[in-house]
Amino acid sequence: MTAKKGFNIFEHELVPEHRILSEEEKRELLKRYKIRLSQLPQMLVSDPAAVALGAKPGDVVEIKRKSKTAGVYFYYRLVVEG
Repeated sequence: MTAKKGFNIFEHELVPEHRILSEEEKRELLKRYKIRLSQLPQMLVSDPAAVALGAKPGDVVEIKRKSKTAGVYFYYRLVVEG
């Protein structure tokens, strides 16, 4: 199954907001949580969201999710080759 040309997955109401962190933001994230990159959940470079963002292996993607109970929270994934 292939996506239609010009289709933007981020326009769909069920797809949360994604963005690639800058190198400085990535360092701050690892420092804040006292973790290594390898400890983050992974996202394949071929994931539709990673492709749409133009993410490369080693990038960290911030996902902004909305919850009825928690309000807004952020989730982070490391882009990997796959």
